[in-house]
Amino acid sequence: MSTSTPSPLAGVASSDSALRRFLHGLPGVDAVGLEARAAALGTRSIKTTAKAHAIDLAISMIDLTTLEGADTPGKVRSLGAKALRPDPSDRSAPTTAAVCVYPDMAATARAALGDADVKVASVATAFPAGRAALDVKLADVRSAVAAGADEIDMVIDRGAFLAGHYLDVYEEIRAVRAECTGHVRLKVIFETGELSTYDNIRRASWLGMLAGADFIKTSTGKVATNATPANTLLMLEAVRDFRAQTGTQVGVKPAGGIRTSKDAIKYLVLVNETAGPDWLTSHWFRFGASSLLNDLLMQRQKLRTGRYSGPDYVTVD
Repeated sequence: MSTSTPSPLAGVASSDSALRRFLHGLPGVDAVGLEARAAALGTRSIKTTAKAHAIDLAISMIDLTTLEGADTPGKVRSLGAKALRPDPSDRSAPTTAAVCVYPDMAATARAALGDADVKVASVATAFPAGRAALDVKLADVRSAVAAGADEIDMVIDRGAFLAGHYLDVYEEIRAVRAECTGHVRLKVIFETGELSTYDNIRRASWLGMLAGADFIKTSTGKVATNATPANTLLMLEAVRDFRAQTGTQVGVKPAGGIRTSKDAIKYLVLVNETAGPDWLTSHWFRFGASSLLNDLLMQRQKLRTGRYSGPDYVTVD
């Protein structure tokens, strides 16, 4: 995937004033209409066969995550084992997309996953607050990449963004992008709960994509408001429109607060009806989650056997 500014938008980031004109020239968001559409799409019914497919698809899209100060190598190895074999009693269950950890646990995750097609994702850039000097943030990224991370989840400087210093945010994303050597993909986290308005979420989405994001991500999961159907719908519209203008496809990752199969399926409907089926793969859509997998496995077993499992059917992360 190209990481350069697409030619139809050449010059947009040539100066802070040019970037500001572009971002503030984006259409304003109709908040009432956005929320109504997200709510309406959430009422779509899914039949049994389609539901089984949707559950497996959702499992395959999960970035199975542990981002706690008490994380240990043993916990990360256990998470890796769960990512590889989500349901030890059923080999037909798909693997998850990735295991997401702090940079100091990336090597442990890499060793646990081996050569399997499950990615190691690492948060970086002073996650979750992002309050550090640029050289510290870049060292964080280099450390994760050197330890074997396939994907970097960076946080933007929300303070700079909210102050209108868009070029600073753009250049920081570009600097992180340059550290993602080889085939390492970059997810850019906006922390939508701190951006205050839907217009800001739209601007952040375009800013991240212009700077070379492979994914745009709603949140860290560490604040009160994380992923919602409305903010995810808005970001899906952004990636759809960005591809229409530039030919470059960018993924979307809602994170935080998505805990049930019902929730996950609602998000898959949003993807299909907004961005389209091209995004319905783990290469272009992810769930940032920890507890979601357990509910998906419970629902999967119910469809397969006709009954819910006992309390020990799934491991507790």
